[in-house]
Amino acid sequence: MAYAATYSLMHTLEQLLQCKLLLIYRSCIQQHLESAFQSLSSLQVFLEYTSKEIKDIETLKTIEKRIRDIVYKAEERVDSALRRIIILVDQQKRERACKSFNEELQKVEKEVDSLRKELMEIEFIKHGTKSAEASTSTSSKRYATEQHTVVGMKDDFNTILDRLTAQTDQLTVIPVVGMGGIGKTTLARKVYDDSTIRYRFDKHAWVTISQVYNERQILLELVSSISQDKTDESNQKMSNDQLAEIVYRGVIGRRFLIVIDDLWSTEAWDQIQRIFPNENNRSRILLTTRLSYVADYASPDFPHHNMSFLSFDESWILFTERLLREDICPPHLDEIGKHIIQQCRGLPLSIVVVAGLLGKIDPTRDNWKKVEENLNSFFGTVSERCQSILSLSYSYLPQYLKACFLYVGGFPEDMEIGVSKLIKLWIAELFVRARSNKKLEMVAEEYLEELIDRSLILAGTRRANGKMKTCKIHDFLRQLCIREAQIENCVHVLSDSDHISSESIKYQRRAMLSLGNHWNHLYVPRHWSGLTSTTSSLVFTGYSFQVYLMPQFVSQFKLLKVLDVSSINYNFSWVISKLAHLRYVAAYINEAPSLAKLWNLQTIILRNFTRGDFHLPLEIWTMSEIRHLDIVSDI
Repeated sequence: MAYAATYSLMHTLEQLLQCKLLLIYRSCIQQHLESAFQSLSSLQVFLEYTSKEIKDIETLKTIEKRIRDIVYKAEERVDSALRRIIILVDQQKRERACKSFNEELQKVEKEVDSLRKELMEIEFIKHGTKSAEASTSTSSKRYATEQHTVVGMKDDFNTILDRLTAQTDQLTVIPVVGMGGIGKTTLARKVYDDSTIRYRFDKHAWVTISQVYNERQILLELVSSISQDKTDESNQKMSNDQLAEIVYRGVIGRRFLIVIDDLWSTEAWDQIQRIFPNENNRSRILLTTRLSYVADYASPDFPHHNMSFLSFDESWILFTERLLREDICPPHLDEIGKHIIQQCRGLPLSIVVVAGLLGKIDPTRDNWKKVEENLNSFFGTVSERCQSILSLSYSYLPQYLKACFLYVGGFPEDMEIGVSKLIKLWIAELFVRARSNKKLEMVAEEYLEELIDRSLILAGTRRANGKMKTCKIHDFLRQLCIREAQIENCVHVLSDSDHISSESIKYQRRAMLSLGNHWNHLYVPRHWSGLTSTTSSLVFTGYSFQVYLMPQFVSQFKLLKVLDVSSINYNFSWVISKLAHLRYVAAYINEAPSLAKLWNLQTIILRNFTRGDFHLPLEIWTMSEIRHLDIVSDI
């Protein structure tokens, strides 16, 4: 990401200018720091304006790639030279390292300034004076999309309601089938939350399966929904058979409704259906799937319910309700708007994403015409057109939101993502910039709300104070994130179905590894061959596991700024102190790590799994960048 890359390097230079890194001899390099900083600042302004002025998306991507590649390499050299100064103890060696740093900085200054001059010659930069962020914020006030509009599902809703309340005594499985983005989950949620359904059944539970079936996580969710004992700590220590027994005892003798969302395989169905008894008490299982053969397998005696595409009239109603709420479409936009909606082919996800896109740009005929022209160039199946529409919506994002959006794709499919953690990671990655004297956390919440307004992120649960607790991302959009993030070298997403090694992420800017039950696919070699990685972020998501030699693996990534290994039950005490650029760390430890040289730390989340007292290092009280401190003993 060109915009995020330039800001990251600017942040490092700004710290040096403010004398926060006191080991550097500032007087001899101040001129070069200021020059490089100003050139990077000009590149940021360039990116803000060109993202609005260039109609050819491919041209914009080419320009962004050139900026990104040059700035990434420059930042790598600056960080490497700076790290040598920080870790050296010998004064003479440190002075030589400072001289080397000065030389590298002058090279970076010349490269960035040369790039700036080259790009400033492009004619389309000479437009306007308002920043992209201010312009986007202004236009967003004109139209606001609404999250929970349900259109064109009345017949579907009544059909499912009738089947759930039918007089059939035996346990009945009711499959809802349709392509991704057609509204299966929306329909299931509308039925599940209906007051008559809540009253009719004694027990209710909702679980989301996704492509990679994690039996333990599904069992834990069922226990949490059905059992009166919701103590996570005790549940985590139980075997899968014990958890299944709790679920079985929780529903035996009761009329239950279980929603199984996003089922992908017959094997997963075999695993989950055995838990639920058939006591002829009119219990029901409602499942959603894209695959007809899975629906037929789960319910061979009853026909499944097929979701259909919206009619044009229904599509237009959904579009206007999402974009305009109760207003009518302005006459000068009506014809273009209807042409745009025709391109969505009745797929609800495409419609709400287009509404989110148009809701964030100025409502002029020229702007809408530009979107229409881009949509007219897309061909293929409805699914392929949907992916193209989602890509267009991403291309229209303001620069400051792009990296934030792509980052969300690194979390596991269908995961309820903790907003608090996501915001801390965004801030540590320097994706969030100060705005109107607000705290960065508040700005990050505004970023998230903007992405939700655009229908790119789904709002999840909320806290008692109304603040968002969790969020999710539709799997079509997650696929978009993974694809674009790989192209732009923003985030490299790996799962436990991949063969993961140091080489597989060596040249990736950020790596997010979603590991579940199959952690043994992670290859951690015993011997290293001088690996020097440019990776600045290493985040493990998913569920708790152990990997032998994992600390040694992590220690090779010497330029890490974000390290989240909180899902790995291994001691990382000795590794943390060696990562001089860390801004965010979440890990297990068995002794207090030295933080004396980690001046950039903002978030510290440590889990101590040893007995006895645990004393924080005294230097923690002098670390001015600290924003969040969370230290807990698991014993």
